Amino acid sequence: MRYLVAALRLAVAVVGIVAIVSTFYDTATRATINPFNFFGYFTMQSNIILVLVLLVTALVSFSGRRQRPSLVVARGCATTYIVITGVMYNVLLAGLEGGVSLAWANTVLHIILPIYAALDWVIFSDRSPLPVNKIWIPLVYPIVWIIVIIIRGATDGWVPYPFLDPAQGYGVVALYALAIAVATVVFAAIVWGISRVHGVRSSALTSNAR
Repeated sequence: MRYLVAALRLAVAVVGIVAIVSTFYDTATRATINPFNFFGYFTMQSNIILVLVLLVTALVSFSGRRQRPSLVVARGCATTYIVITGVMYNVLLAGLEGGVSLAWANTVLHIILPIYAALDWVIFSDRSPLPVNKIWIPLVYPIVWIIVIIIRGATDGWVPYPFLDPAQGYGVVALYALAIAVATVVFAAIVWGISRVHGVRSSALTSNAR
């Protein structure tokens, strides 16, 4: 079972990589790409984080080693970010212009990977319980990302999403930033809580990982 799950994670990571690379090249055929803009989206960054974590987790499983606590925390953070990406896109942005230019890649990055990550975390509990005193860690990346976006919006005028546009007023931007922080805390709390519940395949996965 351990190798089957590792192979599944590896396959999902490859699909994510193909979607990201295909989107990059498709965009490059229509305009000159500013990599700071292309990779500045929370969507791209959260998917890249997830893909890297899935690759590392799969390789650790194939090697027969146990996952280090730091890797489990990284998985929890990656799951939190990608689920936020899926929820925010489908609730706030799906009807707006922009997004990922390739329809199939858009589906992969905004729907398939978020759903897979959530199911992976719930079902395949080959992970140690996440310590409550580490629940602040998922907040670090979104806070840094928001600060960078606010600085860029105030300097070169580029923002990844319309609700972070300084033209609305910094009070509005601050409210959305606060909402993102609250959403991160809520989803992280759910992810942390699920880590303390045994999944249906917990025994098979953990016994093979010893």
